[in-house]
Amino acid sequence: MIHTLLIANRGEISLRIQRTCKRLGIRTVAVYSDADRNSPFVKNADLSYYLGESEPSKSYLSVPSVLKAVRETGADAVHPGYGFLSEKTEFAQALAQAGILFLGPRPESVDLMGDKIRSREAMIAAGVPVVPGTDGNTQDSKILLNEAKKIGFPVMIKASAGGGGKGMKRVYSEEEFLSSLESAQREASNAFGDSRVFLEKYVSNPRHIEVQVFGDSKGKVIHLFERECSIQRRHQKVIEESPAPNLDPKLKEEICAVAVKAASSIGYLGAGTVEFILGEDGAFYFLEMNTRLQVEHPVTEIVTGIDLVEWQIRIAEGKTLGELLAGSAVKQSGHAIEARLYAEDPENEFLPSIGKIEYASFPEIQNVRVDSGVETGSEVSLYYDPMLAKIIGNGKTREEARKNLIQALENTVVFGPTTNASYLKGILAHPEFTKGNTNTHFLERHQISVGGEGEEKDALAKVASLLLGRRKKASSIWDAIGPKDLWEIRK
Repeated sequence: MIHTLLIANRGEISLRIQRTCKRLGIRTVAVYSDADRNSPFVKNADLSYYLGESEPSKSYLSVPSVLKAVRETGADAVHPGYGFLSEKTEFAQALAQAGILFLGPRPESVDLMGDKIRSREAMIAAGVPVVPGTDGNTQDSKILLNEAKKIGFPVMIKASAGGGGKGMKRVYSEEEFLSSLESAQREASNAFGDSRVFLEKYVSNPRHIEVQVFGDSKGKVIHLFERECSIQRRHQKVIEESPAPNLDPKLKEEICAVAVKAASSIGYLGAGTVEFILGEDGAFYFLEMNTRLQVEHPVTEIVTGIDLVEWQIRIAEGKTLGELLAGSAVKQSGHAIEARLYAEDPENEFLPSIGKIEYASFPEIQNVRVDSGVETGSEVSLYYDPMLAKIIGNGKTREEARKNLIQALENTVVFGPTTNASYLKGILAHPEFTKGNTNTHFLERHQISVGGEGEEKDALAKVASLLLGRRKKASSIWDAIGPKDLWEIRK
């Protein structure tokens, strides 16, 4: 049994893991850097431990520092969250050698799936469909150019150790291939310390469909249905939902079954996500497997009613899936849509917007979940990802979930850094999104309205935030303002 869990992460995911631990009676340890000294996740934990300076390499990415924190706090297990050390093989190995439970898969699974070339080979061997392309065994530019001609342009150049769109290039012609190859290799080397790349056929108008899977120590693997993550900007997910809209039930069943086949083939343990690219013709291909909890896991939790962090804990403690399910099958009910609220400026090339949050208020309304890592007074720094919160609307239908999410965004107030709230509302209100017509080019092809009917509310909310800093918490900004104050503002 786990008594003390150290969370090797920060922000909203640390708070989200703490919530489950507190419900289960598990003591939590937060680790923090200089920049996070006064953050909500540090104050909320049962125990906190100073890791180091604000630069991630000197704190959250330092394996020796995290191991020292584990030893000195007496933690008997570690949850890595996502990002940072969550998919670092050496971290999983170091914990195993120290006899500390790692709430992730076995180190060999992390290692295999962290290498896109080897994982691609493993999936081919397991009979899982992969995008036609090269095996990564050669990095010779002339040979790769010939391979690209055989595949047919456009092709994708991808970093073997890639993620988040880094080291990834779409190439439309032979003339631009060599310069794009050099650029991808240089970017991959800088980002991952590994310049190896491979080629894939470019799938036009694709959708990004991923499947949540879970494996236990007895070798059983199940799926917890799919998520649609096609709304992306520069290969970064913006909106995620479950179930995937307009997905043929037979095709959905097939994709989920292949995800289980992929995870089973490597003896996967714990929570993972198998990602696929789905073409217009209904053909789908393995993209990669993320060996950790995903940012978008709340939409799966809402439609299945399963606490994925609790399952991670129970699986690490040795429970089987059969014991967790107790004879029942996982069901997918209703619909959930998640929007990522960022401190960034959509009208200025989405540049990160840093600084002190003078006032923050998130809605506490029915059918809305908010996983936030900030509060009034928090600092948004350049050191970390500027995501402020994940706001999730749900309902019996997709339309209900969409409307609830829009309402939640309209009642979200952050004053200080600029946010992408209006941009998110613009996506959700777009006619093609409303119809469920999404693909990974959605944001490139459609003009997203920023502002509109919520503009006046936003402006008033900002003014109100300044005037009403005395009221730190309210169900909505309109509750915080009140009729008299609103009248004063309008004057």
